[in-house]
Amino acid sequence: MTVWALPDQHAPAPLNGDDGSPGFGVYLHWPFCAAKCPYCDFNSHVRHAPVDQSAYADAFVREMAYMRSLTGARTVTSIFIGGGTPSLMEPGTVGRLLETVAAQWTVPASIEVTMEANPQSADAERFAGYRAAGVNRLSLGVQALNDGDLKFLGRLHDAREARAAIELARRTFPRLSFDLIYARPGQTLESWSTELRAAISLAADHLSLYQLTIEDGTPFKALYEAGRFAMPDGDLASDLYAMTQAITADHGLPAYEISNHAAPGAQSRHNLTYWRYGDYVGIGPGAHGRFALADDAAKHVTITERHPETWLHRTQQDGHGIVETEELDPMAQANEMLMMSLRLTEGLDLARHEALGGQAIDAQGLQAMIDLGMVERVGNARIRATERGRFVLDSVIAELAH
Repeated sequence: MTVWALPDQHAPAPLNGDDGSPGFGVYLHWPFCAAKCPYCDFNSHVRHAPVDQSAYADAFVREMAYMRSLTGARTVTSIFIGGGTPSLMEPGTVGRLLETVAAQWTVPASIEVTMEANPQSADAERFAGYRAAGVNRLSLGVQALNDGDLKFLGRLHDAREARAAIELARRTFPRLSFDLIYARPGQTLESWSTELRAAISLAADHLSLYQLTIEDGTPFKALYEAGRFAMPDGDLASDLYAMTQAITADHGLPAYEISNHAAPGAQSRHNLTYWRYGDYVGIGPGAHGRFALADDAAKHVTITERHPETWLHRTQQDGHGIVETEELDPMAQANEMLMMSLRLTEGLDLARHEALGGQAIDAQGLQAMIDLGMVERVGNARIRATERGRFVLDSVIAELAH
């Protein structure tokens, strides 16, 4: 049982009174997967022997206590259990992790608690167990709705299992999101339009839609460089993106971030904390955190050991698995806020950006970006990237950063 009151399972889950504030999130990283997808560069690991979930839960408890000693008392606005494949955890393990968050920080009854899951590990009893443990938002890694592309992407589920998992999640959790990857080899505008419309018909209130990218160190990188498959050219990729924005907006799921789409009021509170440059702690193997210390207003970065067994040993020995820390100076914080906030449709809060960095964005450079149609003002308080600017966002950020 959790130590905070759960909302009514059949009522819409509140967004923790989302008032546009950055928030304070807790991220828990479960690093284990049943198989490693060839496109994935996340910190995920396959273990062929059963994972000692009790020992890892003990380690999470220790590391959370250490993080609490750094952050001091805080009110949590969201919890996110990512991976890896968190749905390989037993519901009891999930419940223990959530109870520990609530024991270390203040957790409101309306807290958004998201957990990632794979369709292949979907099971009615297991999903019910996660719901009872306190999870009220599920994020399903569907990735495609046709068997050929699912096989290409290295997924263990087929399209039938994906649809069944979506339906089961909709019956079990107040809120649901699922991921799709597009701009896949051989994908046309017509085929993606059909698939996207099918996804929208299955969706609850949130979709995450990512273009396929070739990441260093992945099997896809080697296959791509060997000429085993070709990616869509730049023009087609741009057309696919533009069509994605148009179709989702027409169906009531407009983009609130470059790759994330939601019905009004259904945005991911946790992800908004990242993009609004809020504070968050990262717990578990390879997790990153950015937060102010209890006795210091500066923002600090923590990075934990990536290798799960080494992380486990470090927590047993030191009480935490942190292997790297950094204190961000005001300019670094302002530039990071710029980079994150321009991904959002709501844009960048100019006053907060100036307060963080100690100086305003260069007026001449900003005007140049506005004149080129890359950036636009939102009233007097914010700026945001235009649709044209989002296609070349890295370049826009480079022009505006100090």
